Order: sequence, then structure tokens, then C-alpha cells
Amino acid sequence: MNMTPKEIVSYLDKFVISQKDAKKTIALALRTRYRRMQLEKELQDEIMPKNILMIGSTGVGKTEISRRLAKMMKVPFIKVEASKYTEVGFVGRDVESMIRDLVVNSISIVKNEKEEENADKIQNYVLNKIVEKLLPPLPQAASESKKDDYQRLLEAMEQRVESGEMDDKTIELEFDKVNIEFNDTNLPPEMAKVQESFSKIFSSINKEDNKKEVTVKDAKSILKLEASNKLLDMTNIYSEALKRAENGGIIFLDEIDKIALSEKSQGRNDPSKEGVQRDLLPIVEGSSVTTKYGVINTDHILFIAAGAFHVSKPSDLIPELQGRFPLRVELESLTEETLYQILTQTDNSLLKQYEALLSVEGMNLIFEDEAIRAIAKLSHRANEITEDIGARRLHTVLEKVLEEISFSADEHKGEEFIITAKLVHDKLDLVVENDDLSRYIL
Repeated sequence: MNMTPKEIVSYLDKFVISQKDAKKTIALALRTRYRRMQLEKELQDEIMPKNILMIGSTGVGKTEISRRLAKMMKVPFIKVEASKYTEVGFVGRDVESMIRDLVVNSISIVKNEKEEENADKIQNYVLNKIVEKLLPPLPQAASESKKDDYQRLLEAMEQRVESGEMDDKTIELEFDKVNIEFNDTNLPPEMAKVQESFSKIFSSINKEDNKKEVTVKDAKSILKLEASNKLLDMTNIYSEALKRAENGGIIFLDEIDKIALSEKSQGRNDPSKEGVQRDLLPIVEGSSVTTKYGVINTDHILFIAAGAFHVSKPSDLIPELQGRFPLRVELESLTEETLYQILTQTDNSLLKQYEALLSVEGMNLIFEDEAIRAIAKLSHRANEITEDIGARRLHTVLEKVLEEISFSADEHKGEEFIITAKLVHDKLDLVVENDDLSRYIL
């Protein structure tokens, strides 16, 4: 993860419009993690991550930033909803399970890397197994000329298997019963180990190998998994994954405002909310969490929290938790111009998605610039009149505009359909300006 802050911001600009402050803060936090890893071990231990609290209305890009970070980075990263956790003693997920989720994610990253490094070995293993089934071996007493002919046949068969020419052929495959791996991170590690032990006991009761008729195409997938389990050192993978989760792990904690205790709704608050904050505190401050793969220290995990804070405010969180999120960044509400840019300047924008979807029906959908501006204007107006749901309003508005066109798209194969500003206004003006209608329809 050695991208510069400018490169990180540039990448996020492709998907999230405006919100420069939030992008800059996150880019610096990520770069600081890279810088820390280049220092001496003693100094590394002293440098603690500066956790971030993002504050902004729904639909302004908080979650989208986290989604794009997850795709961009090769470090352990998970996004969790704070509202789904409960205090220890209540029924539900306890906060330590988010650390176990992070470890599982880290193992997946490291395992994929090791599979890529050993791709040739895995490929050879799969190829040899399949060719053995397709081409019976020569008897020991075969002559040299027979052996030469067999070798040529073997090479030809390998090429045919690799090229996919033999994918439809069926072979009988023998494979050991796979032990089920339990990755329920909500279970205490001890219970997860007990479950795995039972799994091993039951699988050893019936030691007969499974024999199954499968196509060569399916055999490639089955044998690839078998090769990974046999060729990769899982102990080293677990050890490396724990280190990466400890030093490079990032947890995006969404909806943190839902566990804040606001004065306005004191009577309706779930009694476990403050308990969740108290349980979260030691994890964010730094503690040791036991997982079935080993103990992980949370001192250097970066937490990025986000919340709309409509009903509550950041000061409604317990003071100790507030102190563990020293970097505060406020995301701006979306303007009419921002909504227009979201529709026209982002990679894979909603307009491109609708154009691609209707092209499946052989229909060429074209949006006039004035129509796009009308969609942005009416979406902004709907946000002003009713609840401000940010860019999410664009989904509803566009669906309303394209509803009939999409429904009868199969009747217009090979045709070009232009979305004009008049069409947009005809569909939406009455709905947007009528307060009751807009609340129910948009």
C-alpha cells in the first residue's frame, strides 16, 4: 500500500464527487500507515493510528468512500454497521467479532497471494491429475518406442486439456472428504474449535474416498482447491495474516450515530447502546482479541467511523470514545451542480448503468444534457422539500423517469430513445412539487 496521498485522492475522485476534506484526511491516514511500516520496530510501536470520524448526511458519499477503499487496497479491510452489535449479555453480535471478521479477510488476501505465487505448481498438479484419468498409464514392460509414442500422446493431451478442448469429457474423480471450516466469527474461538473437532471426527468415521463423475471443467475447480490445501502452508498463511491485520488492518465503522445516546429520544433508546460504546472502547484503544487463528493486538488497527448524526451529535458519544477519534471531518451536503457531476463525471455512473442495461434489449438510450440538468435540479428540489437523502435520490428519480421505457424496452429493439428535458419535467414536476406525493413516491 504505497500510493501517495495525491494518488489515493485521484482514485477516489473517479467515484466520489466533491468531499475533498474527507478524501484528503483518509489519504493522509493511509499514507501514515505506509510511512510507519518503514521505520524501526521500536518507533513503530509508539506511533498510534489517528482514527477518523466522518460526519455527514446520508447519501453524501461516506459509505461510497469505504467501498472504493476496499476495492483499491490490498490490506485487510472490512466495513461493519455499528447498529448490528449489542452489549455482551444481549442477544446479537459482540464487538469483538469485527476483529475476527478482519482476520478472516486478511487470511483470504494472503491465501490468494500465495495461490498466485504457486500458480504454476497448482496448475501442474491439476493438469497431471486430469491427464492421468484421461490417459491410462503404460504397463511397466512397454518397449522404448511405445514409451516415446505415449510421451507424445501425453503432451498432446495436456495441450488439449489446457486449451479447454476436453472440458465436456467426464472423468471419475476421487477426493477426500473436505473438513468443513467454521468461519462464524460471532462464536467464541473455543466453541469454533470444538465445532471443527466434531467435523474432523465425523469425517474420519467414514474414511472411504468420494468417487464422483464430473466434467473436466468442474474437475479443474475441484482439483485447484485440493492442490491449494496440499501445496500451501496454512500455518504460515495464518501467521502472516495476523501480522497484516495487526499492522495494516482498517475497520470502517458505519452508522456510529445509531449507538449514540441522544437527549431527544432518551425514552426510545435501546439499553445496550451505551454498553456497545463501552465494549467498543477497549478495542479502539488497543487490546488483545483471541481468534481461532491466534491472538491479535488491536493497537495499530485504523478505525474510520461514519454517521449522519441527524438525531444525535458526536458529543453524545461517551467522552472516552470521542477521544479515540481525534480526526473529525464533515462532509458537505450535495448541491444541484454536485448531483449533475455525479451523473456525468463518475466512472460507471447511473446513466451509464441504465444505458448498458437497456442495450441488452437492443435499445440505444441517450440522455440530453438539459435532461441530465433537469434530473439533478428536481432531485435537489426533492431533497429540500422532504428528507435530504443525498445522491440516493437520483436512483428514485431516474427509476421514475425510465419506468415505462424500461418496461416496454423489448418492443423497441434496434431503436434510439432520447431522454429530453421535457420528458423529465412531464414525469416529475407534479410529483416533486406536491409535498404528499413526493414523500410517498420519491
